[in-house]
Amino acid sequence: MSTQAKEVTKVAALVAGGAMLGTALGLLYAPRSGAETRKQIRHYSKRAQVQATRISRDVKTGVDRAVGYSKSLVAKYQSPRAVEAL
Repeated sequence: MSTQAKEVTKVAALVAGGAMLGTALGLLYAPRSGAETRKQIRHYSKRAQVQATRISRDVKTGVDRAVGYSKSLVAKYQSPRAVEAL
């Protein structure tokens, strides 16, 4: 195994160990019970889902406008066949 591969393995092991230690400490010092924490996670998950849906709808609208604008430019400067290809 090369020196670089050993270093990468060492860093990965340290990161994984730190994540496990952080999780354990978080559970030990959590200010809420498990039920309260799960309820809060559900709440934030629903909010994130609504927000993601809203953002994706806005992005779709923007992309649709950009495609329409692009087609109008192609129609203005190219042949009709190029517009159909889009």
